[in-house]
Amino acid sequence: MTDHEPLPETRTGPEGAARASGTVDSLDHVQLAAPPGSEDALRAFYSGVLGMEQIPKPPVLAARGGCWFAAGTAVLHLGVEKDFRPAEKAHPGIRVRGIDEFAERLRAGGADVVWDDDFPGHRRFYSFDPVGNRLEFLEPSIPEPSD
Repeated sequence: MTDHEPLPETRTGPEGAARASGTVDSLDHVQLAAPPGSEDALRAFYSGVLGMEQIPKPPVLAARGGCWFAAGTAVLHLGVEKDFRPAEKAHPGIRVRGIDEFAERLRAGGADVVWDDDFPGHRRFYSFDPVGNRLEFLEPSIPEPSD
């Protein structure tokens, strides 16, 4: 196939767009690392400050430590890593509604908020979780078309 040939249509996704078999369908989750023993701080931040729901890990994975969180279609797994180093450049991009209020919520929770205007069509800022992982929060500044 060349860049100009369409992929074979085999099913339709939830948005009504044609999907091909053998292609990426969606992003299931993003995993970030965390140091051993940081679960309470992670729960306080991801559930308490960000408002995400902690979701159960399967028992075999729960024995390894860490915790999982979800909000809307966003799912974050935080896994324990013995020789932990925070992700200072790599990061998940987390879409929010009401970005100014969300930034205030983070500040009230003790997190730094660093605004960045370099992504056209979006308002965004960066922050860090309690173990030092970089997080990007963004909201389209151009209204998205409604269905």
